[in-house]
Amino acid sequence: MKILITGGAGFIGSHLAERLVADGHGVVVLDNLSTGRIDNLAKLKDCRGFECVIGSVRDAALVHELVQACDVTVHLAAAVGVRLILEKPSLSIHTNVNGTENVLHAASSRDKLVIIASTSEVYGKSKNMPFAEDGDLVLGATANLRWSYACAKALDECLALAYSQEKKLSAIIVRLFNTTGPRQTGHYGMVLPGFVNQALRSEPITVYGTGQQSRCFAHVADVVESLVRLMNTESAFGEVFNVGNDQEISIEGLARKVKAATGSASPIQKLPYKEVYGVGFEDMERRVPDLTKLTRCIGYRPTTSLDRIIADVVAEQRAAHERL
Repeated sequence: MKILITGGAGFIGSHLAERLVADGHGVVVLDNLSTGRIDNLAKLKDCRGFECVIGSVRDAALVHELVQACDVTVHLAAAVGVRLILEKPSLSIHTNVNGTENVLHAASSRDKLVIIASTSEVYGKSKNMPFAEDGDLVLGATANLRWSYACAKALDECLALAYSQEKKLSAIIVRLFNTTGPRQTGHYGMVLPGFVNQALRSEPITVYGTGQQSRCFAHVADVVESLVRLMNTESAFGEVFNVGNDQEISIEGLARKVKAATGSASPIQKLPYKEVYGVGFEDMERRVPDLTKLTRCIGYRPTTSLDRIIADVVAEQRAAHERL
């Protein structure tokens, strides 16, 4: 097959591109390099059947041309990270919604398969744990722009399901939960690489809020495996899936694990949300996915341990620090 990956120079996209090329597929990457990096694709630049196009998913004509030339589109391009969303909320909304609409419109004319990357953020402030795909979404007030990303992604899902129903488009929606691993940066508020970088520099490891908020972290290789299996499972078409690990840890607990794994003397420092994101910032206290549906559909679930994930991130960053 020939597969288009929007946002393919990003963290998840580049790992997916490597896997698909290794599996013998042709791969086209579309990325505007706003958060992705061309260095992420270094291993693929000379591979047969690989192509990188620098451009935006907001360019409808370009998206149409690329989607039409491919059999499958994995739509990962998005404005991501809490800090970026709070600083540029309108860009986040336009990129996420308009980009998704361009992809779906281009794919619908010939019934191409599209995988839309959504997010655990859509569950918002729901207390119904673990989060199930058919559970209610509980978002905060629109006046709090912290929720703009979740709103945009929820609309992306609605668009994909509408195209699936009305135009018989083959679409799969994946709600990704805190994917991490090598190549992820802490520039946009990604917590694990940020902690590791601080620890290796012997800087304070900064935990926002009380540190008791919890998350579940999945290795990017597990997420890629899930995406590949979904792509090849016809019963997944028209469905929504949680994709992530369901082993929960507090953010303070994560900081302590990073400190131990790096052998760092860095203190753990807590900062109130208002000092980081401004007054009125709201966060989700817990995010735990129900993986029953994913496991039943593809016979697989992310299982890589958090200790292994941390070790991979530490090894990569330590090597980078030593090269400086």
